[in-house]
Amino acid sequence: MGVLFSKEGHVAYVTLNRPEALNALDPESWQELHQIWRGIREDREIRVTVLTGAGDRAFCTGSDLKKTLSPQESLASTYFDEENLLAPMEMWKPIVCAINGYAIGGGLEMALACDIRIASTQASFGLSEVKVGSLPGLGGTQRLVRAIPRAIAMKMLLTGDRIDAQEAYRIGLISDMVEPDALMDKAKEIAAKIAGNAPLSVKAAKQAVVVGSDLPVKQGSTLENLLWGLLRDTEDRIEGRRAFAEKRAPEYKGK
Repeated sequence: MGVLFSKEGHVAYVTLNRPEALNALDPESWQELHQIWRGIREDREIRVTVLTGAGDRAFCTGSDLKKTLSPQESLASTYFDEENLLAPMEMWKPIVCAINGYAIGGGLEMALACDIRIASTQASFGLSEVKVGSLPGLGGTQRLVRAIPRAIAMKMLLTGDRIDAQEAYRIGLISDMVEPDALMDKAKEIAAKIAGNAPLSVKAAKQAVVVGSDLPVKQGSTLENLLWGLLRDTEDRIEGRRAFAEKRAPEYKGK
């Protein structure tokens, strides 16, 4: 299988499983991935997902161009019906990306669609599409400039050059940098902390940031207040306060 899926408690694990192709995804693998993301969205037990790549050379290098044929239809005939390949990742459940090697082209765009990115010291990052007469078409131009300083994003986009993990950490493209053998342990640690929090609160916090980032501060604050109000009377908020008073770990149910 081109993509592996597993679940441990409230944490899902998605692994791009084509190491022989640097985890580049063929059409069948993209289809598998779409189905997995939809399943994660619908599974009420899953609170957070860890996304990574198999092997130690690459996280993902985008689509496998050797197995991806040029479209037979015109762009106009498919534009209004087909969704972006990364659209199924757009959900309020957080995604932690563990980058274990090359994150190039569509692979970096996939990582940018995640909420938290951590990487091994051997990782490298780049959007090299301009070098082959193309353009990042999965949100790369939009997400990169929102993730790191604009001048650095423009340099990466216009030169197509790669940066290493140390530079990615320095500019804030990744939140953590660890040795390769510690990468998944770090990802699991972060995921466990998220999964232990109130799931409705986690979703609300993500929504406040994602939606609010495109709003003026005043309107963003209005959204924040609305989401706070939605959480006010939930069972989990009551449980959180009760657990704090009783000095015990809370048992959240997402209600």
